[in-house]
Amino acid sequence: MKKTKQAAFIRFVLGALALPVLALSSAQAAIPVYTFMVKHAYPHDTQAFTQGLFIKDGALFESTGMKGQSSIRRVQLETGRVLQKLDLAPEFFGEGIAPVGNDIVSLTWQSKVGFVHDAKTLKLKRKFSYEGEGWGLASNGTQLFMSDGTPAIRLLDPKTLNETKRIQVSAGGKPVPNLNELEWVDGQLFANVWGTNVIARIDPVSGNVVGWIDLTGLQDPTWKAGPDDVLNGIAWDASRRRLFVTGKHWPKLFEIELVERKR
Repeated sequence: MKKTKQAAFIRFVLGALALPVLALSSAQAAIPVYTFMVKHAYPHDTQAFTQGLFIKDGALFESTGMKGQSSIRRVQLETGRVLQKLDLAPEFFGEGIAPVGNDIVSLTWQSKVGFVHDAKTLKLKRKFSYEGEGWGLASNGTQLFMSDGTPAIRLLDPKTLNETKRIQVSAGGKPVPNLNELEWVDGQLFANVWGTNVIARIDPVSGNVVGWIDLTGLQDPTWKAGPDDVLNGIAWDASRRRLFVTGKHWPKLFEIELVERKR
């Protein structure tokens, strides 16, 4: 319904996670693979087609997609209850969000328009435009990082929201398309690879994938009512060093700990 999956690349990623080291190229085999340990599970709204996720000042913010259902919301982590919500106009398909100072920047999928909202009230402050599609968005406090479904990640000036440069993401010399939801975690970009159970850990300078996170088994198969009900949504609580993940229409949001897989 939403985005065209690139099956060949998905097979490449899943093969990289599953095959023995000797079966991989030396470059690909050198990339660490991480699995997970669930530390806590929290309720999550099954009506939420999760697009973006982040934690700011202890509060959980989430954006949702689909035309006529897109929103930006403040959520109570412990209960999953929506505390505050702004619905986007029905013609917009909401995408990623990220904090910038006292604002929240949000994207739309194919409308080529983004929004700046007040973080306290969620009210719209202004609009901005960009070419191509909007997918994921993340902030490191001084820069915004935007994915658009290609192997490129755009860097945006947080004040003007103009594009300043692009980095090309690759793993073992192969371009990595379908980068979706983004999160800044301890100097790396974490990116959901759309349509897979995989998160890429990306060096934001070189664009190289420096780790794969394999979350296979986190989703209960009974949760997947439709083909797009996949893993999507990463939030990093820097102050308490907690990593959260969820998926579209999932009934749970998980706090996880990463465990490096021994090869």
